[in-house]
Amino acid sequence: MEKPYQLGIALSGGGARGIAHIGVLQALEDHDIKPDVLSGTSAGAIVAALYASGKSPVEILALVKQASLFKFFKVGLPYAGLTKHTYLQERLRETIAEDSFEALKLPCYIAIANLNTGACEIRNSGPLFDVVAASSAIPLIFQPVEIDGQQYVDGGLLENMPVAAIRDQSEFVLGVNVMPTLIAENNEVKNVFGIAQRCFDLSILANTQPSIDLCDLLVEPEGIRKYTILHLNKYQEIHDVGYAAMKAKMPELQTALAAKSTS
Repeated sequence: MEKPYQLGIALSGGGARGIAHIGVLQALEDHDIKPDVLSGTSAGAIVAALYASGKSPVEILALVKQASLFKFFKVGLPYAGLTKHTYLQERLRETIAEDSFEALKLPCYIAIANLNTGACEIRNSGPLFDVVAASSAIPLIFQPVEIDGQQYVDGGLLENMPVAAIRDQSEFVLGVNVMPTLIAENNEVKNVFGIAQRCFDLSILANTQPSIDLCDLLVEPEGIRKYTILHLNKYQEIHDVGYAAMKAKMPELQTALAAKSTS
């Protein structure tokens, strides 16, 4: 049976590393390739929502470049308790015309983790901004986001690259993973924040492999490993790493898409 979408793209979470997704989308557009459907988690959810709303990669990168918008990916130690994730909702309201999945120009699926039920939920309808904020609410840093009386946190806890959400609907799925396996240094796991972050990273690594197996093509930018989720000041470098990684995979993608279109 023919599937409704030709090309689906799943964007993983990864904090500041998620800026690489913008470079991937730019490389695709430079080769006249655009996705028909997107899915994303955390930073990937932010980029997916902005792109699905009609923003170009150039416009999304411009938003990131503005210092006042770095909080798209900002995390910090919760000295006075967990931080509310309201800044992101405010910026989304300023940037996207309507708080609705249905108003997006492209279908978009976002993964969020329900703390009450322990289940990963994929949202693609209803109010948009709270879902994007919940998907990027890193545990122990941001307060959970309440939606329909339930508490939600970063979707990466359970599904950091939501390929399954679009697999059955897409003839071809491109996955972009900016959280590849990484060995932690001793000094990275010697404080409470470092231990908590490492535990979260290990959860991400474990739940990403099944999603990788569902991809037709995977992009894992090699150069992304030297950047942490906090490297907000390296936005251009991270963007360029994503661009180069997608460009290197372009012949393979073009060949595969051409084969799909003639089959």
